[in-house]
Amino acid sequence: MSKYDVIIIGSGLGGLECGTILSKEGYNVCVLEKNELFGGCFQTYQRKGRLLDTGIHYIGSMNEGQVMHQFFRYLGIIDKLKLRKLDENAFDRIYHKGRIYDYAMGYERFTNTLSEAFPHETENLHQYAEILKEVGNLISVDNLKKGIISNEGMKFFNTSAAEMIAQITPDPDLQSALAGSALLYGGLRNHSNFYEHAMINNSYIQGAYRFIDGSMQVATEMINTIRANGGTVLNNSEVTRIIVDNGRVQGVEVNGTEQIEGDYVISNVHPQRTLALLDKNRCIKNAYISRINSLENTYGIFTLYLVMKPDSYPYINRNLYLHGDSDVWYDKKAYMGQTTNCMISTQASSRSSNYANVISILTPMYIDELSAWLNTRPEQRGEEYRMFKKQKASQLLEFIKKHGIDFGDNIEAMYTTTPLSYRDFTGTHNGSAYGIIKDYKRPQIGFISTRTKLNNLFLTGQNMNVHGALGVTLTSIITCSEFLGREYLAKKIGNA
Repeated sequence: MSKYDVIIIGSGLGGLECGTILSKEGYNVCVLEKNELFGGCFQTYQRKGRLLDTGIHYIGSMNEGQVMHQFFRYLGIIDKLKLRKLDENAFDRIYHKGRIYDYAMGYERFTNTLSEAFPHETENLHQYAEILKEVGNLISVDNLKKGIISNEGMKFFNTSAAEMIAQITPDPDLQSALAGSALLYGGLRNHSNFYEHAMINNSYIQGAYRFIDGSMQVATEMINTIRANGGTVLNNSEVTRIIVDNGRVQGVEVNGTEQIEGDYVISNVHPQRTLALLDKNRCIKNAYISRINSLENTYGIFTLYLVMKPDSYPYINRNLYLHGDSDVWYDKKAYMGQTTNCMISTQASSRSSNYANVISILTPMYIDELSAWLNTRPEQRGEEYRMFKKQKASQLLEFIKKHGIDFGDNIEAMYTTTPLSYRDFTGTHNGSAYGIIKDYKRPQIGFISTRTKLNNLFLTGQNMNVHGALGVTLTSIITCSEFLGREYLAKKIGNA
């Protein structure tokens, strides 16, 4: 039986970050991935010789001296990543009710640009920018250097994102413009808190970048680092049981047969799945299990990939957020099955910096729309499923045409994924794009500690703190600080 200091379940960003940090700090780690491909939503796969990104379309706080850049520096991989900075004058473009609003990089440029569209709202825009910066500074590099991972921001967890924006500005069009990229965090008017809205938007305003040739490079570099540090990373290795004895996790069972022993276990999979894998024990109370199982998850994503004919359609160095005349906040009850908004992202490729190689189009979708195929596996869903996806893709392209964007004859091939694809290939619960909803109305209930009542079982990943690369990274640091100490780890990262 193999024995490790730390076993990590799942090779998504959170699992690999924990593995890289702990292996760097001297722990013998083993990362177990149930699928063929590593990386979770950082996976990149090929169709027609083109690279298709699974989930990460851009990343923020990547200028030198900003928190994500500093973290990758600490890991020793920043110089190995191929990055392209998005358009500083408009890294995001919001379409709503026939008007266009640009998000510019850097706060002075950001407020000045939006003030051109809303000259009567200049003062309110400055107030909005200051609040975003206040939230963003809770996890600054300066704090890390002082030994602080994150300052307290609970008041922002308790605050509705939509209501906070409405308090800052009475202009309904500006409210919509400021919430126009809510798809980034599974934004819901009646649930989303201002902390995640501000943290994510601040990150991109600081410095927004795309990965050239896919985000998988991040996962690959971390895997290489783990292995160079003596750690183990295994694919096709599904954890089917977490073994508990005498109030401690003893290890895991893999693929229903092999047992691996570990002093500690970190689970990067959904907390509900983690609890389902656990041997029965007295430490985890039924009330806790019921609470975790009752928590709602964010919506999933339907993605349409357009593989473009070579040198036919210009590369777009920004993301486009398109909205119908309806609310920019997605509403399941009102819009189920309809296309009311989408995000368009052109993947950066080393093939050409001037022309689009692959264009990804994302729109919200709940797994409820796929009830007929819930109990099926990939490649076994039949013709009706293919027709469903084809119709959804056509609906999406028609929606885009209404905004004056037509890819026309430039498309060489189209591919689609649904929440079922994410469920089966990345392990997200019910295909949810961003995990557990962070509800401002009950933040304490939705807030899940990285610690568990089993003192050698820890949690990490997007369900703990904030969605996205930044949120997962913050959570990974908090998880690993349980082993290394908060002040020690914060200073190591901050001074790397």
